[in-house]
Amino acid sequence: MDFTFTEEQQAAVEAARAVFADVAPDGVPSPALTPGAVAEDFDRPLWAGLAGSDLLSLVLAEEHGGAGLDAIALCLVLREAGRVLARVPLLEHCAAAMAVQAHGSPELAAALLPAAGCGTLVLTAAAHGRSGHDPAELAVTARREGADWILDGTQTAVPWAQSADWIAVPAHTGEGDAVLALVPRTAEGLALAEQVSTSGERLAELALDGVRVDTAHLIEAPEAWERLRQLLATGTCALALGLGEGVLTMTSQYTGKREQFGFPVATFQAVAVQAADRYIDLRAMEVTLWQAAWRLDAATGGAGGPLPSSGDVAVAKIWASEGVRRVVQTAQHLHGGFGADTDYPLHRYHAWAKQLELQLGPAAAHEEALGDLLAAHPLG
Repeated sequence: MDFTFTEEQQAAVEAARAVFADVAPDGVPSPALTPGAVAEDFDRPLWAGLAGSDLLSLVLAEEHGGAGLDAIALCLVLREAGRVLARVPLLEHCAAAMAVQAHGSPELAAALLPAAGCGTLVLTAAAHGRSGHDPAELAVTARREGADWILDGTQTAVPWAQSADWIAVPAHTGEGDAVLALVPRTAEGLALAEQVSTSGERLAELALDGVRVDTAHLIEAPEAWERLRQLLATGTCALALGLGEGVLTMTSQYTGKREQFGFPVATFQAVAVQAADRYIDLRAMEVTLWQAAWRLDAATGGAGGPLPSSGDVAVAKIWASEGVRRVVQTAQHLHGGFGADTDYPLHRYHAWAKQLELQLGPAAAHEEALGDLLAAHPLG
């Protein structure tokens, strides 16, 4: 079997590295020194660079001005974004666009996707529900009223909501069905309350009070929200992998230069063993990420497996959630006091890693979900 990436996927990585080459992780005020958000908006110049390199349209079909690539290509680009803590809604934007393309009406796709591919229209997604613990689709109700749908409820911690033009909001109909509504940020009845992430970025609590959604802007396909949820989770694992690799590289460079007793500390066995353990974590994060991303694409193409794709996503989340935490904790330890210096970017990586860990959720919860899947789908 050939596990190498395609030429198109490798070209996407090269384009992403070129765009992210000049991104400074400490280009905004430190979250450790800022009482609120580190900035009012995301990195618009970087967003323009991504659009100019056709990376925002990477996963869109040619009819919408895109390259027609897959979830693996998106995760490869997100991995590069994670290395430099890129402050752009790349994951949410592309994942929402993929959901609209796969399950939305032709009218909705034509209205949103060409502008989304050019970066002139920004998409985000509400995926954390009311509290971050309960299923997101249960936080909002959707009921028919004539030719429209009416949404009521609350979604918390929506990334980049204040800067987005449209927000993908999961909801339930009261009959056990999950639907996905595309809501303009300026919709009547939609209110945004300021929230700030652990990494210092702006989030928003969405309060929906009788928000009216046109039928063409609501996706009733039952698999639409589930696929979007899995795309967001897998993309978050890709960001965690890129962040972890950036941190390990930073730690390797520091321990190779820092000397004690006349020798670089990297030559000390205790340091080398800890770094090697974290390298193993990253490789496990990587292999489970590509398995999950491949299963998402394979499921779209009709290929199956012994477990649903949610099983592969759960395994990737287990490794990413615990792995990214262990990587940054070891990096802080090996850097000593220097790692906590706010003039050095490691503390930013630590804050971002904690935010990603919170977004992914505890590994124990994913292990329980995986156990339920194994019980429901005996491998024998």
